[in-house]
Amino acid sequence: MKIKKGDTVQVLSGNDKGKTGEVLEVIPKLQKVIVKGVNVRKKHVKPRKQGEEGGIISVECSIHSSKVNVVCPKCNKATRLGIIKEGKEKIRVCKKCGNKIK
Repeated sequence: MKIKKGDTVQVLSGNDKGKTGEVLEVIPKLQKVIVKGVNVRKKHVKPRKQGEEGGIISVECSIHSSKVNVVCPKCNKATRLGIIKEGKEKIRVCKKCGNKIK
């Protein structure tokens, strides 16, 4: 997976199509990502300790990594990523403008 935690991504398909947000968590085994403000669901929580309140909270659920593209900081567009080797390290590159992405 070329998407990493902390990347800004744009959703390509689904109910949240067009929304952008920061990647909070990456699950490589399932090829899924959790994006801030995307695929938000309501969760009913029971009080576990005495004095604690239960209620309904909003939780971001995971979406498949193929449904998101990284937003290039230079050209501000959702783009695919290429990889270039410089010495021993691999660097991610924007396919549209060629800009290196951290």
